[in-house]
Amino acid sequence: MAVEHAYAMGLIGDGVLPSLTPAMQMAEARAHGLALVYRPLALDALGLTPDALPDMLDWAERLGFDALNITHPCKIAVIPLLDRLDETASAVGAVNTVRFTPEGRVGSNTDTTGFEHAMREGLPGARTERVVQVGAGGAGSAVADALLRLGARELSIIDVDAERATALADEVAARHGAHVASGTPAELPEHLAAADGVVQCTPIGMHQHPGLPFDPDLLRETHWVADIVYRPLDTALLAAARERGCRTLNGGRMAVGQAADTFRLVTGREPDIERMHQHFQGLIEDEGADHTTKERS
Repeated sequence: MAVEHAYAMGLIGDGVLPSLTPAMQMAEARAHGLALVYRPLALDALGLTPDALPDMLDWAERLGFDALNITHPCKIAVIPLLDRLDETASAVGAVNTVRFTPEGRVGSNTDTTGFEHAMREGLPGARTERVVQVGAGGAGSAVADALLRLGARELSIIDVDAERATALADEVAARHGAHVASGTPAELPEHLAAADGVVQCTPIGMHQHPGLPFDPDLLRETHWVADIVYRPLDTALLAAARERGCRTLNGGRMAVGQAADTFRLVTGREPDIERMHQHFQGLIEDEGADHTTKERS
């Protein structure tokens, strides 16, 4: 009797020990009757730097891992270590998923498809012809590519680092042949005035970076507002946007979307995205309960 394949996955990056991705992936595998073990491989906790990435990939492959998720600061550094990129990762120029296949190491990007799914499912029917993206670091490239696939004809990328905003705008424009502008926070009112919606791609709003990324009085009720932050799910920006009548999308949908797309790539099974979203919500609620308990103790 043949033994069904048991999957092994890992997550390489800095500060990944609190990630909810391992729990999400293992829970969805159980729902499919699959054996899947997923472990975070935190560079900082292991006392390693991105220079260790070649050895980490070699050992993961030798030990029989099926795939690795890759996050900051390794999404670009991993590319030379792969045999090929799929079409999406090649377009974005960054990799967050590596599969070890008989044909070699294959790089994919489920950050960008995850955000695309989040928009389609969480803000159905939203106009995306003119969009402002606040933040050009981290997930900026993945989100920008997704926005252009969603139909943005004019995209403005705003960042406190003008050079970084310009560099990303130029890269995305070159890949898509689209009109992509860049600007600084001082220019945000002008860009938002003509926009259908805005995506918040900075760390501002996270538990460890509280606050607002821009003045919410710049919003009007015809805007939609998406935030990629998911700790907390309901950021100060989203709360302020709802007060002004805006449709909103929290970062949970992107987190679940990228996890679901990775699950599909690795196992070949179709994930139940709503089930994964419900599990994700439960994990977030448990975190909140633990935090409250610690504050009271």
